Amino acid sequence: MTRVYLIRHGQTQGNLERRYIGSTDQPLCPQGRAALEGRTMPPVDRVYVSPLRRCRETAAILYPGLPQELVPDLRECSFGAFELHTYDELKGDAAYQAWLDSGGISAPPGGEGKASQQARTVRAFRELAARHPNGTAALVVHGGTIMSLLEALEGSGQFYRWQAPNGGGYLCRWDGHRLAVEAAL
Repeated sequence: MTRVYLIRHGQTQGNLERRYIGSTDQPLCPQGRAALEGRTMPPVDRVYVSPLRRCRETAAILYPGLPQELVPDLRECSFGAFELHTYDELKGDAAYQAWLDSGGISAPPGGEGKASQQARTVRAFRELAARHPNGTAALVVHGGTIMSLLEALEGSGQFYRWQAPNGGGYLCRWDGHRLAVEAAL
């Protein structure tokens, strides 16, 4: 895998409502589907996707007819007790405030911590890259997955720098050690 498109799934109802929907399996909302339809994506050899429905639906729209390989470890983190809630609903919760104060590093109650999620996604990426050392691949995944991969493999060590809008992402080159971002999508 030399060229890699890291693509965030299209918009869901939870995204519209600004809810934490990490492990919740939501479909694309009508607006999310409409924003993706008609887009022409560069050709790729392979399409890898998180198993969550919003990623599978996005990949089917952006890469019709190409088989999708489901990669469970590319899924978003679980926000545990915070799943399906908004900031406004949680802002008075002490556990939520502690999680925010940690910069999102600690695990939410019943959820997954940042280090665990990042280790899982980086391991999955490296395994895919080792199987396909040349060519072009699209990874249709989640915002947190993209941020974790780029924080760990791009070299800047910055997480929030790599926020991608729904349906957006980055074109990268992989040299076997580092992801170099060439362009935003």
